[in-house]
Amino acid sequence: MHIILANDHAGVELKRIIADHLTSLGHTCTDLGTNSTQSTDYPLYGSNAARMVVAGEADFGILICGSGIGISISANKVPGARCALASEPYSAMLGRSHNNANLLALGARVIGPDLAKATVDAFLSTDFAGGERHSRRVAELAQLDAGEKLPLP
Repeated sequence: MHIILANDHAGVELKRIIADHLTSLGHTCTDLGTNSTQSTDYPLYGSNAARMVVAGEADFGILICGSGIGISISANKVPGARCALASEPYSAMLGRSHNNANLLALGARVIGPDLAKATVDAFLSTDFAGGERHSRRVAELAQLDAGEKLPLP
């Protein structure tokens, strides 16, 4: 798989660990940075990674900031991006199987290296479950991306 990696200053070390892990498994990684621990703005990295994934330039994206929250929010501002924030494998698996997430956000100050690798592995090894229920909900997310209002039942 081809995976986009992006992070702010808080995620530099964890990104290196994840990149090495992914490469050892035979995946190709594109690193959007940053590679500096100087303070930088996560929206720059999260949104650019999301745009590349949505454009089909990579299979998935792995995003890292201090908590994972900010970079996931910035990615999810890009229409077509479905970035799941996960701090353990089960949530990452559900993000893929139920929500067809195409990006995963991790918090470098929240998750340790071994758990981060297991979380990434769970995300990448899980397929979208599909089916009427999950497909309907992902289609509704696409409607929101298009600026449509969803009616309440």
